[in-house]
Amino acid sequence: MQPRLLVIACGALAREVNALKRANGWTTLDVACLPPELHNRPEGIAPAVRAKIRERRADYAGIFVAYGDCGTKGTLDAVLAEEGVERIPGAHCYEFFATPPVFAALADAEPGTFYLTDFLLRHFDRLVIRALGIDRHPELMATYFGNYRRLVYLAQAPKPDSEAAARAIAGRLGLECEVRTTGYGGLGTSLAAFTARPWMPSWPA
Repeated sequence: MQPRLLVIACGALAREVNALKRANGWTTLDVACLPPELHNRPEGIAPAVRAKIRERRADYAGIFVAYGDCGTKGTLDAVLAEEGVERIPGAHCYEFFATPPVFAALADAEPGTFYLTDFLLRHFDRLVIRALGIDRHPELMATYFGNYRRLVYLAQAPKPDSEAAARAIAGRLGLECEVRTTGYGGLGTSLAAFTARPWMPSWPA
């Protein structure tokens, strides 16, 4: 009997993690997601991940965390070291979707780049326009985006209208637009490696 495994994921990755689970037949892999709004207060990510690990640890042989550092300034890594749990390598989802070398090249070519993923494309108005108060105070658009020059849409599994939607957002922000189809990048390879291990429970006391 295969051991049950758990991925604790950012809610912004829920669709992608579940798509990988279905495509690879990972039937003993469960997914628990935390609210994507935690990114607005990244100091809350590490404690929320710790709480979820401790809540679910007794039921699983292994746990993997699908978060980058995501602005936690190393506190997430400190928690995971204490709990004996690994995460996907990288600073954020833009890096692990694009892969580190590609993301580094994008950032070097234009530091003033605003990045979209499939998730952020779908929820742009809620997570950016409304969350930042731009819908109520349009003058804030220039404050938030005045130093950006380019929008790069990193597409995981784009729909037929996704590129047009990304270009519309770029136009709304007054930015040039570039589209890169990344697939699942490091998320897919990290989850494949996690599920392939001969897992045995080995939690710290």
